Amino acid sequence: MNEAVKTLDGWFSIHDFRTIDWPALREVSPVDRDSMLNELQNFLGDMNITKKMGEGEHTIYSIIGQKADLLFFTLRPTLEGLNEVENQLNKLRIADYLLPAYSYISVVELSNYLANHLSKGEDPYENKHVRERLYPELPARKHICFYPMTKRRNLSDNWYMLPMEERQAMIRDHGAIGRTYAGKIKQIIGGSIGLDDFEWGVTLFADDALDFKRIVTEMRFDESSARFAEFGSFLIGNYIASENLSEFFRI
Repeated sequence: MNEAVKTLDGWFSIHDFRTIDWPALREVSPVDRDSMLNELQNFLGDMNITKKMGEGEHTIYSIIGQKADLLFFTLRPTLEGLNEVENQLNKLRIADYLLPAYSYISVVELSNYLANHLSKGEDPYENKHVRERLYPELPARKHICFYPMTKRRNLSDNWYMLPMEERQAMIRDHGAIGRTYAGKIKQIIGGSIGLDDFEWGVTLFADDALDFKRIVTEMRFDESSARFAEFGSFLIGNYIASENLSEFFRI
């Protein structure tokens, strides 16, 4: 049996995509709609307190196209914490008009394909750069791109049958492409083997949406993607500051 990859694991995450029932929401009186939005703002205020305490993160994006309308992206130290946030959101009155579209569960990870720069004997969870990767601060970039992916497993190209050294070399080359976009794109990798339908969930943040197209195009020509990567649906969105949600819901 080939050597299995080992991972450092940080916060659990949920990408909670919702569609908005605009016809039903349009029937709600302005007074009741304002009351629901105030309740939503109070919920987000509590989320901001958690963020300031360093016990989690969250952000909201308006999704373009017909796959969804909103994304609530939340990170917490435990699955119980994620479940609590999800249930709190679902209990809000406005949740009656936020219909589930898609969700993805993962845990922010750093694999030993890339984590071999640590000093011998060093606790990786005390390393500043590792902690920044595992417990990331979500940027208020203009755009977000999320997609799930899996490594191919078939007779001719089976990622899991390759020796560790070969996998490490390909991931190292793959990562070199990503580093050319440093400062333009922030990337968060969520491991989801055993947690969701694909093996990873990839989240990209950028101020120029064309950088998503550029980096994914380049990576498609990298051997680790060209031979082994299988992708799910891509979802793209625009940033919404919490204080601007009322305007977003204005009818």
